[in-house]
Amino acid sequence: MFPGYIEAVNLPVIPLGKPRAERADAARNRELLLAAARAMIAEDGVENVTMDALAERAGVGKGTVFRRFGSRAGIFRALLDDSEFRFQERVLSGPPPLGPGAPPRERIIAYGRLRTEFLEEHLVIARAAMDFTRPAPGGTVSMTVPHLRMLLAAVPEPPPDPDGMAVLLTGALEGPLILHLTSGGRAAAPVDPGGCHPLAHGWQVLIERLLGP
Repeated sequence: MFPGYIEAVNLPVIPLGKPRAERADAARNRELLLAAARAMIAEDGVENVTMDALAERAGVGKGTVFRRFGSRAGIFRALLDDSEFRFQERVLSGPPPLGPGAPPRERIIAYGRLRTEFLEEHLVIARAAMDFTRPAPGGTVSMTVPHLRMLLAAVPEPPPDPDGMAVLLTGALEGPLILHLTSGGRAAAPVDPGGCHPLAHGWQVLIERLLGP
């Protein structure tokens, strides 16, 4: 396993409690730099995103980039954090079935399907976000475990151990994507003619067999 991947993709981005305020100029610089990084990735790929190139593209000093991100890998971690925050906003307050308002079983299925797509979409950035000079974090998880725990407890006939089941389902959902990263750049799994990613379909089958159709 890549020791930095869990840290890169599974950070809980929405904080508990009141977030620390950010100065207006710092927030503007952050958005400017992230937008510039996304444009560079779209045009030239992650390989060409460097601290110097990002500073030049954004029209800021190199020191500003270093203070904001710390390292090249930090650029991609910030991109992942930003995308993760937006994903979590959809889960917490977006329209059903991903957001509130749908039965818990349907929300579990929708979460897994969309999470699979999200992780697959961000695989290249996740690779670039790995920093092998840092120790692997212990116990860092995404919102997946608590979210699934809450939904499993809310189904009409919950499984005997929602806590343990949430952990196992998180492994079934996000584990395959971690393994995918160890494949040495293998192409993404093909999408079936109906437009469904195989892992997303597998998630739905798993939940339907666990909780009933």
